[in-house]
Amino acid sequence: MKKFEPKAMSPEIAKKIDDAGIIAVLVIDEVKHAIPLANALLEGGIDTIELTLRTPVAIEAAKIIRKEVPEITLGFGTVLNVDQVKQVVDVGADFAVSPGCNPKIISEAIKHGLSFAPGIMTPTDIEIAVQEGCRILKFFPAESSGGMKHLESMSAPYNYLDLKFIPLGGCNINNASTYLQSNLITAIGGSWVANRSLIQTEDWGTITNNAKEIKSLITSLRF
Repeated sequence: MKKFEPKAMSPEIAKKIDDAGIIAVLVIDEVKHAIPLANALLEGGIDTIELTLRTPVAIEAAKIIRKEVPEITLGFGTVLNVDQVKQVVDVGADFAVSPGCNPKIISEAIKHGLSFAPGIMTPTDIEIAVQEGCRILKFFPAESSGGMKHLESMSAPYNYLDLKFIPLGGCNINNASTYLQSNLITAIGGSWVANRSLIQTEDWGTITNNAKEIKSLITSLRF
C-alpha cells in the first residue's frame, strides 16, 4: 500500500462537515421544492446536505440552491461515474460521496479539486480508499452491516491513520447518539430528517422540527 497521503478532502470542507455533525440526505423530485427545503433545513440548524443524483431534476435543484441559498454546504450523493463528477463540479459542489469505493471516481474528483468521500464496508474498501488519498469515508450501509460494533472492529488496524467516517444507511434520531459519541465519526448521514415523502408533501414544518431535534442532540453530545 502506498504511503498515506490525504488529498481527497480539503481541510475547509472536512471542518464544515465535522462542525455540522449531520448531513441531510435528500431526494428532490420537483425543482420547486429546492429553496423551501433548503430554508426549512437552515431554520432547523442544518446547513450541510447530500443531494442524491437519483432524480432527473437533481442538478437543476442544486443550481438553484447554490445561487439562492449560498449558506448551504452543498454535497452530492450517488455519484457513480466520472461524468457525474464533472457535472457536480460544474454546479459548484462543495463535496461528493458515493455508495462504493471506485478508484476511477476518486481520481476524477481529485483531478477536479472536488472533496470526495467514497463508500466503504470492508477492510479492503478502506485500503483502496486510503491508497487513493481519502481520509474521510462514508460507512455504508451502516446499520445493516453491523453499526458501530462493525465499524470499530473493522477500522481498528487503521486507527493510526486518523480516518473519520460518515455512517449512512439506517441512521435515525433513535440511534444517532451511538454513532455521534464515537471519535471515529465526523458526521452522520440522515435521510429521515427530510425524507422523500416529507418533501413531496411540502411538510416544511416537520422537516425543520426534525432538524432542530438532531442538532440539539449533536450539541448536547459534542459541546
